[in-house]
Amino acid sequence: MRIGGHQWNRIVMKNRRNEETSSGSSGDLRLLAEQAFSRAAGAPLIPGNRVTILKDASENYTAWLRALRRAKQNIHFESYIIYDDDIGREFAGVMSFKARQGIRVRLIYDWLGALGKTSRRFWRMLRESGVEVRCYNPPGIDRPLSWLSRDHRKMIGIDGTTGFVSGLCVGRRWAGRPEKGIDQWRDTGVMVEGPAVADIERAFADLWSSMGPPLPEEEIPSRRALGRSGDTSVRIVASMPNTAGLFRLDQLIAAMARRSLWLTDAYFVGFTPYVQSLRAAAMDGVDVRLLVPGTTDIPILRAVSRAGYQPLIEAGVRIFEWNGPMLHAKTAVADGRWARIGSSNLNIASWMGNCELDVVVEDADRAVAMERMYLDDLSNSTEIVLVRRRAVSPVMKRHRASRRMGGRGKGNIARPGVGFIRAGRVVEAAFTNRRVLDPAEAKIMIGAGLILLTLAAVAFLWPRILAFPLAVVSGWLASALFLGALRTRGPKKHG
Repeated sequence: MRIGGHQWNRIVMKNRRNEETSSGSSGDLRLLAEQAFSRAAGAPLIPGNRVTILKDASENYTAWLRALRRAKQNIHFESYIIYDDDIGREFAGVMSFKARQGIRVRLIYDWLGALGKTSRRFWRMLRESGVEVRCYNPPGIDRPLSWLSRDHRKMIGIDGTTGFVSGLCVGRRWAGRPEKGIDQWRDTGVMVEGPAVADIERAFADLWSSMGPPLPEEEIPSRRALGRSGDTSVRIVASMPNTAGLFRLDQLIAAMARRSLWLTDAYFVGFTPYVQSLRAAAMDGVDVRLLVPGTTDIPILRAVSRAGYQPLIEAGVRIFEWNGPMLHAKTAVADGRWARIGSSNLNIASWMGNCELDVVVEDADRAVAMERMYLDDLSNSTEIVLVRRRAVSPVMKRHRASRRMGGRGKGNIARPGVGFIRAGRVVEAAFTNRRVLDPAEAKIMIGAGLILLTLAAVAFLWPRILAFPLAVVSGWLASALFLGALRTRGPKKHG
Protein backbone atom coordinates (compact mmCIF):
# COMPACT_ATOMS: atom_id res chain seq x y z
CA MET A 1 0.00 0.00 0.00
CA ARG A 2 1.39 3.40 -1.01
CA ILE A 3 1.46 6.24 1.50
CA GLY A 4 1.04 9.80 0.26
CA GLY A 5 3.42 12.60 1.20
CA HIS A 6 1.03 14.38 3.61
CA GLN A 7 0.07 11.10 5.28
CA TRP A 8 3.74 10.15 5.70
CA ASN A 9 4.51 13.56 7.25
CA ARG A 10 1.67 13.08 9.75
CA ILE A 11 3.06 9.64 10.70
CA VAL A 12 6.57 11.05 11.16
CA MET A 13 5.31 13.95 13.31
CA LYS A 14 3.24 11.56 15.42
CA ASN A 15 6.23 9.28 15.98
CA ARG A 16 8.38 12.25 16.97
CA ARG A 17 5.77 13.40 19.51
CA ASN A 18 5.61 9.88 20.90
CA GLU A 19 9.41 9.73 21.16
CA GLU A 20 9.54 13.08 22.93
CA THR A 21 6.89 11.99 25.40
CA SER A 22 8.75 8.73 26.08
CA SER A 23 12.14 10.41 26.47
CA GLY A 24 10.67 12.75 29.05
CA SER A 25 9.65 9.90 31.29
CA SER A 26 12.39 8.25 33.38
CA GLY A 27 10.00 5.36 34.02
CA ASP A 28 9.71 4.67 30.30
CA LEU A 29 13.48 4.82 29.95
CA ARG A 30 13.91 2.27 32.71
CA LEU A 31 11.39 -0.01 31.04
CA LEU A 32 13.21 0.37 27.73
CA ALA A 33 16.55 -0.47 29.37
CA GLU A 34 15.04 -3.47 31.12
CA GLN A 35 13.59 -4.69 27.82
CA ALA A 36 16.95 -4.28 26.09
CA PHE A 37 18.81 -6.17 28.84
CA SER A 38 16.25 -8.97 28.88
CA ARG A 39 16.36 -9.47 25.14
CA ALA A 40 20.15 -9.21 24.90
CA ALA A 41 20.83 -11.77 27.64
CA GLY A 42 17.74 -13.91 27.16
CA ALA A 43 17.20 -13.51 30.92
CA PRO A 44 14.32 -11.60 32.55
CA LEU A 45 14.73 -9.37 35.59
CA ILE A 46 13.60 -11.27 38.71
CA PRO A 47 12.74 -9.17 41.79
CA GLY A 48 12.45 -10.25 45.41
CA ASN A 49 15.79 -11.91 46.12
CA ARG A 50 18.34 -11.86 48.89
CA VAL A 51 21.87 -11.63 47.49
CA THR A 52 25.06 -12.12 49.50
CA ILE A 53 28.44 -11.36 47.92
CA LEU A 54 31.14 -13.84 48.97
CA LYS A 55 34.83 -13.00 48.66
CA ASP A 56 37.50 -15.65 48.10
CA ALA A 57 37.52 -19.28 49.22
CA SER A 58 37.38 -18.42 52.92
CA GLU A 59 33.82 -17.05 52.55
CA ASN A 60 32.63 -19.15 49.61
CA TYR A 61 33.77 -22.59 50.79
CA THR A 62 32.49 -21.93 54.32
CA ALA A 63 29.04 -20.98 53.01
CA TRP A 64 28.98 -23.88 50.53
CA LEU A 65 29.85 -26.53 53.12
CA ARG A 66 27.35 -25.11 55.61
CA ALA A 67 24.57 -25.25 53.02
CA LEU A 68 25.54 -28.76 51.86
CA ARG A 69 25.43 -30.09 55.42
CA ARG A 70 21.96 -28.58 55.93
CA ALA A 71 20.47 -30.05 52.72
CA LYS A 72 17.29 -32.04 53.33
CA GLN A 73 15.98 -32.88 49.86
CA ASN A 74 18.51 -32.52 47.05
CA ILE A 75 21.93 -31.15 46.12
CA HIS A 76 22.89 -30.06 42.61
CA PHE A 77 26.62 -29.44 42.20
CA GLU A 78 28.28 -28.30 38.97
CA SER A 79 31.96 -27.40 38.70
CA TYR A 80 34.48 -27.13 35.91
CA ILE A 81 37.23 -28.56 38.15
CA ILE A 82 37.07 -30.50 41.43
CA TYR A 83 40.62 -31.32 42.47
CA ASP A 84 41.40 -34.65 44.06
CA ASP A 85 43.11 -32.96 47.01
CA ASP A 86 42.20 -32.28 50.63
CA ILE A 87 39.66 -29.57 49.69
CA GLY A 88 38.06 -31.66 46.94
CA ARG A 89 37.88 -34.70 49.20
CA GLU A 90 36.22 -32.64 51.94
CA PHE A 91 33.43 -31.65 49.57
CA ALA A 92 33.20 -35.19 48.21
CA GLY A 93 32.94 -36.53 51.76
CA VAL A 94 30.03 -34.23 52.60
CA MET A 95 28.17 -35.11 49.37
CA SER A 96 28.77 -38.83 49.92
CA PHE A 97 27.48 -38.57 53.50
CA LYS A 98 24.31 -36.76 52.39
CA ALA A 99 23.72 -39.31 49.60
CA ARG A 100 23.94 -42.17 52.12
CA GLN A 101 21.34 -40.32 54.20
CA GLY A 102 18.94 -40.55 51.27
CA ILE A 103 19.42 -37.01 49.94
CA ARG A 104 19.41 -36.90 46.13
CA VAL A 105 22.87 -35.65 45.18
CA ARG A 106 23.69 -34.92 41.53
CA LEU A 107 27.03 -33.70 40.22
CA ILE A 108 28.25 -32.47 36.82
CA TYR A 109 31.95 -32.10 36.05
CA ASP A 110 33.78 -31.20 32.86
CA TRP A 111 35.91 -33.88 31.23
CA LEU A 112 38.71 -31.55 30.12
CA GLY A 113 38.65 -29.59 33.36
CA ALA A 114 39.10 -32.78 35.39
CA LEU A 115 41.77 -34.23 33.11
CA GLY A 116 44.93 -34.79 35.15
CA LYS A 117 43.38 -33.23 38.25
CA THR A 118 40.84 -35.80 39.45
CA SER A 119 41.33 -39.56 39.65
CA ARG A 120 38.89 -42.25 38.58
CA ARG A 121 38.93 -43.46 42.17
CA PHE A 122 37.52 -40.08 43.24
CA TRP A 123 34.50 -40.38 40.93
CA ARG A 124 34.05 -44.07 41.74
CA MET A 125 33.90 -43.29 45.46
CA LEU A 126 31.18 -40.71 44.86
CA ARG A 127 29.11 -43.05 42.69
CA GLU A 128 29.41 -45.94 45.13
CA SER A 129 28.08 -43.71 47.91
CA GLY A 130 24.96 -42.92 45.86
CA VAL A 131 25.93 -39.63 44.19
CA GLU A 132 24.73 -39.39 40.58
CA VAL A 133 27.72 -38.19 38.54
CA ARG A 134 27.69 -37.08 34.90
CA CYS A 135 30.63 -35.93 32.79
CA TYR A 136 30.24 -33.13 30.24
CA ASN A 137 31.61 -33.70 26.74
CA PRO A 138 33.96 -36.67 27.12
CA PRO A 139 35.79 -37.47 23.86
CA GLY A 140 34.13 -39.83 21.40
CA ILE A 141 34.86 -41.21 17.96
CA ASP A 142 31.94 -39.22 16.60
CA ARG A 143 32.90 -36.01 18.45
CA PRO A 144 36.53 -35.22 17.57
CA LEU A 145 36.14 -31.51 18.28
CA SER A 146 33.94 -31.77 21.37
CA TRP A 147 36.78 -30.43 23.53
CA LEU A 148 36.12 -26.99 22.04
CA SER A 149 32.96 -26.73 24.16
CA ARG A 150 33.37 -26.91 27.93
CA ASP A 151 31.09 -26.75 30.95
CA HIS A 152 32.84 -23.87 32.69
CA ARG A 153 30.07 -23.23 35.24
CA LYS A 154 30.47 -23.20 39.01
CA MET A 155 27.13 -23.53 40.77
CA ILE A 156 25.44 -25.25 43.71
CA GLY A 157 21.72 -25.65 44.30
CA ILE A 158 20.42 -26.70 47.73
CA ASP A 159 16.83 -27.95 48.14
CA GLY A 160 15.66 -25.60 45.39
CA THR A 161 15.82 -22.67 47.84
CA THR A 162 19.46 -21.56 47.90
CA GLY A 163 21.80 -21.11 44.96
CA PHE A 164 25.50 -20.33 44.68
CA VAL A 165 27.16 -19.00 41.52
CA SER A 166 30.84 -18.11 41.37
CA GLY A 167 34.16 -18.16 39.59
CA LEU A 168 35.65 -20.61 42.10
CA CYS A 169 36.40 -24.23 41.33
CA VAL A 170 37.07 -26.64 44.20
CA GLY A 171 40.70 -27.11 45.23
CA ARG A 172 43.52 -26.20 47.58
CA ARG A 173 44.95 -23.55 45.23
CA TRP A 174 41.84 -21.40 45.79
CA ALA A 175 42.19 -21.71 49.57
CA GLY A 176 45.96 -21.16 49.65
CA ARG A 177 48.28 -22.46 52.36
CA PRO A 178 48.34 -19.89 55.18
CA GLU A 179 50.74 -22.02 57.23
CA LYS A 180 53.29 -21.67 54.41
CA GLY A 181 52.54 -18.02 53.71
CA ILE A 182 50.76 -18.81 50.41
CA ASP A 183 47.71 -16.55 49.99
CA GLN A 184 44.42 -17.79 48.61
CA TRP A 185 43.44 -16.95 45.07
CA ARG A 186 41.39 -13.79 44.65
CA ASP A 187 37.91 -14.80 43.52
CA THR A 188 34.27 -13.81 43.97
CA GLY A 189 30.98 -15.66 44.33
CA VAL A 190 27.40 -14.92 45.26
CA MET A 191 24.67 -16.64 47.27
CA VAL A 192 21.09 -16.16 46.05
CA GLU A 193 17.88 -16.86 47.96
CA GLY A 194 14.47 -16.20 46.45
CA PRO A 195 12.65 -16.72 43.15
CA ALA A 196 15.84 -16.40 41.05
CA VAL A 197 17.01 -19.75 42.49
CA ALA A 198 14.45 -21.35 40.17
CA ASP A 199 16.44 -20.10 37.17
CA ILE A 200 19.71 -21.36 38.65
CA GLU A 201 18.15 -24.79 39.15
CA ARG A 202 16.65 -24.73 35.66
CA ALA A 203 20.11 -24.07 34.17
CA PHE A 204 21.43 -27.16 35.95
CA ALA A 205 18.42 -29.24 34.89
CA ASP A 206 18.80 -28.27 31.22
CA LEU A 207 22.44 -29.32 31.14
CA TRP A 208 21.74 -32.48 33.15
CA SER A 209 19.11 -33.58 30.65
CA SER A 210 21.57 -33.13 27.76
CA MET A 211 23.66 -35.99 29.20
CA GLY A 212 20.98 -38.51 30.14
CA PRO A 213 17.50 -38.86 31.63
CA PRO A 214 16.12 -35.50 32.82
CA LEU A 215 15.35 -34.47 36.37
CA PRO A 216 11.81 -35.07 37.61
CA GLU A 217 9.87 -31.91 36.86
CA GLU A 218 8.61 -31.70 40.45
CA GLU A 219 12.20 -31.26 41.65
CA ILE A 220 12.67 -28.07 39.64
CA PRO A 221 11.16 -25.18 41.63
CA SER A 222 9.13 -22.37 40.10
CA ARG A 223 9.67 -18.69 40.85
CA ARG A 224 6.15 -18.34 42.16
CA ALA A 225 6.54 -21.26 44.57
CA LEU A 226 9.73 -19.84 46.08
CA GLY A 227 8.31 -16.43 46.90
CA ARG A 228 10.20 -13.29 47.95
CA SER A 229 13.26 -13.43 50.19
CA GLY A 230 14.55 -9.87 49.81
CA ASP A 231 14.46 -6.70 47.74
CA THR A 232 17.20 -7.32 45.16
CA SER A 233 16.45 -7.82 41.47
CA VAL A 234 18.72 -10.14 39.47
CA ARG A 235 19.06 -11.87 36.12
CA ILE A 236 20.39 -15.41 35.80
CA VAL A 237 22.33 -15.62 32.53
CA ALA A 238 22.82 -19.28 31.64
CA SER A 239 24.95 -19.31 28.50
CA MET A 240 25.19 -22.29 26.16
CA PRO A 241 27.59 -22.75 23.21
CA ASN A 242 26.88 -20.44 20.26
CA THR A 243 24.20 -18.40 22.07
CA ALA A 244 26.39 -15.40 23.09
CA GLY A 245 23.75 -13.99 25.45
CA LEU A 246 26.27 -12.62 27.92
CA PHE A 247 28.39 -11.18 25.12
CA ARG A 248 25.42 -9.16 23.89
CA LEU A 249 24.69 -8.03 27.45
CA ASP A 250 28.32 -7.04 28.11
CA GLN A 251 28.37 -4.98 24.93
CA LEU A 252 25.09 -3.32 25.89
CA ILE A 253 26.38 -2.42 29.34
CA ALA A 254 29.52 -0.93 27.79
CA ALA A 255 27.34 1.14 25.46
CA MET A 256 24.94 2.33 28.18
CA ALA A 257 27.43 3.04 30.99
CA ARG A 258 27.43 6.77 31.73
CA ARG A 259 29.82 7.19 34.67
CA SER A 260 31.93 4.08 35.27
CA LEU A 261 32.58 0.52 34.14
CA TRP A 262 34.99 -1.48 36.30
CA LEU A 263 35.93 -4.96 35.11
CA THR A 264 37.85 -7.82 36.73
CA ASP A 265 38.85 -10.79 34.60
CA ALA A 266 41.14 -13.79 35.00
CA TYR A 267 41.78 -14.63 31.34
CA PHE A 268 41.18 -11.50 29.33
CA VAL A 269 41.69 -12.02 25.61
CA GLY A 270 40.19 -9.05 23.84
CA PHE A 271 37.59 -9.73 21.16
CA THR A 272 37.50 -6.93 18.60
CA PRO A 273 33.84 -5.84 18.97
CA TYR A 274 34.07 -5.72 22.77
CA VAL A 275 37.43 -3.94 22.75
CA GLN A 276 35.92 -1.31 20.48
CA SER A 277 32.99 -0.95 22.91
CA LEU A 278 35.37 -0.33 25.82
CA ARG A 279 37.42 2.15 23.77
CA ALA A 280 34.32 4.03 22.69
CA ALA A 281 33.05 4.25 26.28
CA ALA A 282 36.40 5.51 27.59
CA MET A 283 36.70 8.10 24.81
CA ASP A 284 33.20 9.29 25.67
CA GLY A 285 34.27 10.08 29.24
CA VAL A 286 33.29 6.86 31.03
CA ASP A 287 35.74 5.74 33.72
CA VAL A 288 36.66 2.31 32.31
CA ARG A 289 39.07 0.11 34.31
CA LEU A 290 40.26 -3.44 33.77
CA LEU A 291 41.88 -5.50 36.54
CA VAL A 292 43.73 -8.63 35.40
CA PRO A 293 46.23 -11.06 36.98
CA GLY A 294 49.88 -10.11 37.34
CA THR A 295 50.75 -13.81 37.40
CA THR A 296 48.65 -16.54 35.85
CA ASP A 297 48.31 -20.32 35.80
CA ILE A 298 48.22 -20.16 31.97
CA PRO A 299 51.44 -18.25 31.15
CA ILE A 300 50.84 -17.90 27.40
CA LEU A 301 47.70 -15.86 28.07
CA ARG A 302 49.67 -13.17 29.85
CA ALA A 303 51.64 -12.36 26.70
CA VAL A 304 48.49 -12.45 24.57
CA SER A 305 46.62 -10.17 27.00
CA ARG A 306 49.49 -7.71 27.25
CA ALA A 307 49.73 -7.48 23.49
CA GLY A 308 46.29 -5.88 23.56
CA TYR A 309 46.92 -3.30 26.28
CA GLN A 310 48.12 -0.48 24.03
CA PRO A 311 44.92 0.31 22.07
CA LEU A 312 42.89 0.19 25.28
CA ILE A 313 45.21 2.46 27.26
CA GLU A 314 45.48 4.90 24.37
CA ALA A 315 41.70 5.29 24.43
CA GLY A 316 41.69 6.02 28.17
CA VAL A 317 40.97 2.56 29.61
CA ARG A 318 42.96 2.07 32.82
CA ILE A 319 44.54 -1.36 33.19
CA PHE A 320 45.78 -2.81 36.48
CA GLU A 321 47.62 -6.05 37.26
CA TRP A 322 46.96 -7.87 40.54
CA ASN A 323 50.01 -8.31 42.77
CA GLY A 324 48.79 -11.44 44.59
CA PRO A 325 49.31 -15.09 43.62
CA MET A 326 46.36 -15.31 41.18
CA LEU A 327 43.33 -13.21 40.34
CA HIS A 328 40.56 -15.58 39.21
CA ALA A 329 37.43 -13.41 39.64
CA LYS A 330 35.08 -12.58 36.78
CA THR A 331 33.10 -9.49 37.81
CA ALA A 332 31.85 -6.17 36.50
CA VAL A 333 30.22 -3.13 38.09
CA ALA A 334 28.77 -0.16 36.19
CA ASP A 335 27.51 3.25 37.33
CA GLY A 336 27.14 2.06 40.92
CA ARG A 337 23.86 0.34 40.00
CA TRP A 338 24.64 -2.79 37.97
CA ALA A 339 26.98 -5.69 38.77
CA ARG A 340 27.84 -9.12 37.37
CA ILE A 341 29.39 -12.11 39.15
CA GLY A 342 29.90 -15.57 37.68
CA SER A 343 32.02 -17.91 35.62
CA SER A 344 32.33 -16.02 32.32
CA ASN A 345 35.67 -14.55 31.29
CA LEU A 346 36.05 -11.72 28.82
CA ASN A 347 37.13 -13.92 25.93
CA ILE A 348 35.56 -15.65 22.97
CA ALA A 349 35.68 -19.11 24.60
CA SER A 350 33.37 -18.00 27.42
CA TRP A 351 31.14 -15.85 25.23
CA MET A 352 30.72 -18.30 22.35
CA GLY A 353 31.99 -21.80 23.17
CA ASN A 354 31.29 -22.72 26.80
CA CYS A 355 28.42 -23.37 29.14
CA GLU A 356 28.61 -20.48 31.61
CA LEU A 357 26.49 -19.15 34.46
CA ASP A 358 26.41 -15.56 35.75
CA VAL A 359 24.28 -13.53 38.14
CA VAL A 360 23.54 -9.98 37.03
CA VAL A 361 22.53 -7.80 39.98
CA GLU A 362 20.59 -4.59 39.44
CA ASP A 363 20.74 -3.08 42.90
CA ALA A 364 22.52 0.08 44.12
CA ASP A 365 23.56 -1.32 47.53
CA ARG A 366 25.17 -4.45 46.04
CA ALA A 367 26.83 -2.44 43.27
CA VAL A 368 28.32 0.02 45.76
CA ALA A 369 29.64 -2.93 47.78
CA MET A 370 31.25 -4.26 44.60
CA GLU A 371 32.82 -0.86 43.95
CA ARG A 372 34.33 -0.82 47.45
CA MET A 373 35.70 -4.33 46.89
CA TYR A 374 37.16 -3.19 43.57
CA LEU A 375 38.96 -0.24 45.17
CA ASP A 376 40.39 -2.58 47.81
CA ASP A 377 41.69 -4.81 45.02
CA LEU A 378 43.30 -1.84 43.26
CA SER A 379 45.23 -1.05 46.45
CA ASN A 380 47.06 -4.36 45.88
CA SER A 381 47.53 -3.82 42.15
CA THR A 382 49.90 -2.08 39.76
CA GLU A 383 48.71 0.15 36.94
CA ILE A 384 50.11 -0.26 33.43
CA VAL A 385 50.79 2.97 31.56
CA LEU A 386 52.47 3.84 28.26
CA VAL A 387 55.60 5.95 28.04
CA ARG A 388 56.30 7.20 24.53
CA ARG A 389 59.99 7.10 23.77
CA ARG A 390 59.38 6.84 20.05
CA ALA A 391 56.36 7.84 18.05
CA VAL A 392 55.22 4.31 17.27
CA SER A 393 56.86 2.17 19.97
CA PRO A 394 55.23 2.41 23.42
CA VAL A 395 56.96 0.99 26.50
CA MET A 396 55.00 -0.26 29.52
CA LYS A 397 55.79 1.34 32.85
CA ARG A 398 54.49 0.04 36.17
CA HIS A 399 53.53 2.11 39.20
CA ARG A 400 51.39 1.66 42.28
CA ALA A 401 47.69 2.35 41.85
CA SER A 402 46.22 4.97 44.16
CA ARG A 403 42.62 5.32 45.20
CA ARG A 404 42.35 8.63 43.37
CA MET A 405 41.23 7.79 39.84
CA GLY A 406 41.49 10.41 37.18
CA GLY A 407 43.04 11.47 33.92
CA ARG A 408 42.17 9.78 30.67
CA GLY A 409 43.95 9.86 27.35
CA LYS A 410 42.70 10.06 23.83
CA GLY A 411 42.86 7.24 21.36
CA ASN A 412 42.15 6.33 17.77
CA ILE A 413 38.97 4.25 17.50
CA ALA A 414 40.21 2.71 14.27
CA ARG A 415 42.92 0.67 16.03
CA PRO A 416 42.31 -3.08 15.68
CA GLY A 417 41.10 -5.49 18.36
CA VAL A 418 43.31 -7.62 20.56
CA GLY A 419 43.80 -11.13 21.89
CA PHE A 420 44.23 -14.12 19.65
CA ILE A 421 42.95 -12.12 16.70
CA ARG A 422 45.66 -9.56 17.31
CA ALA A 423 48.24 -12.29 17.90
CA GLY A 424 47.56 -13.48 14.37
CA ARG A 425 47.92 -9.95 13.07
CA VAL A 426 51.24 -9.56 14.89
CA VAL A 427 52.62 -12.54 12.97
CA GLU A 428 51.11 -11.23 9.75
CA ALA A 429 52.67 -7.82 10.30
CA ALA A 430 56.08 -9.38 10.90
CA PHE A 431 55.88 -11.06 7.50
CA THR A 432 54.32 -8.25 5.49
CA ASN A 433 56.01 -5.27 7.19
CA ARG A 434 52.76 -3.31 6.86
CA ARG A 435 53.16 -1.64 10.24
CA VAL A 436 55.80 -1.11 12.88
CA LEU A 437 55.70 -3.65 15.68
CA ASP A 438 56.16 -2.59 19.31
CA PRO A 439 58.12 -4.31 22.11
CA ALA A 440 54.96 -5.61 23.81
CA GLU A 441 54.41 -7.85 20.80
CA ALA A 442 57.89 -9.38 20.82
CA LYS A 443 56.93 -12.34 23.02
CA ILE A 444 54.19 -13.38 20.61
CA MET A 445 56.61 -13.22 17.68
CA ILE A 446 59.26 -15.21 19.57
CA GLY A 447 56.72 -17.82 20.63
CA ALA A 448 55.32 -18.21 17.12
CA GLY A 449 58.84 -18.45 15.72
CA LEU A 450 59.85 -21.15 18.20
CA ILE A 451 56.73 -23.20 17.43
CA LEU A 452 57.33 -22.99 13.66
CA LEU A 453 61.02 -23.76 14.07
CA THR A 454 60.23 -26.82 16.18
CA LEU A 455 57.71 -28.09 13.64
CA ALA A 456 60.19 -27.55 10.83
CA ALA A 457 62.93 -29.47 12.68
CA VAL A 458 60.59 -32.37 13.47
CA ALA A 459 59.34 -32.51 9.88
CA PHE A 460 62.89 -32.53 8.53
CA LEU A 461 64.41 -35.04 10.96
CA TRP A 462 61.45 -37.31 11.70
CA PRO A 463 58.76 -36.80 9.04
CA ARG A 464 56.79 -39.84 10.21
CA ILE A 465 56.20 -38.21 13.59
CA LEU A 466 54.06 -35.57 11.89
CA ALA A 467 52.63 -37.82 9.21
CA PHE A 468 51.19 -40.36 11.65
CA PRO A 469 49.20 -37.86 13.80
CA LEU A 470 47.98 -36.13 10.63
CA ALA A 471 46.71 -39.46 9.26
CA VAL A 472 45.01 -40.33 12.56
CA VAL A 473 43.31 -36.93 12.88
CA SER A 474 42.20 -36.97 9.24
CA GLY A 475 40.76 -40.47 9.62
CA TRP A 476 39.02 -39.47 12.85
CA LEU A 477 37.43 -36.39 11.25
CA ALA A 478 36.35 -38.44 8.23
CA SER A 479 34.74 -41.08 10.47
CA ALA A 480 32.91 -38.40 12.45
CA LEU A 481 31.58 -36.83 9.24
CA PHE A 482 30.34 -40.19 7.93
CA LEU A 483 28.68 -41.04 11.25
CA GLY A 484 27.05 -37.62 11.39
CA ALA A 485 25.78 -38.02 7.83
CA LEU A 486 24.28 -41.42 8.63
CA ARG A 487 22.48 -40.05 11.69
CA THR A 488 21.23 -37.08 9.70
CA ARG A 489 19.82 -39.24 6.92
CA GLY A 490 18.12 -41.58 9.40
CA PRO A 491 16.11 -44.63 8.38
CA LYS A 492 14.72 -44.67 4.87
CA LYS A 493 11.01 -44.16 4.55
CA HIS A 494 9.07 -46.65 2.44
CA GLY A 495 5.85 -45.56 0.76
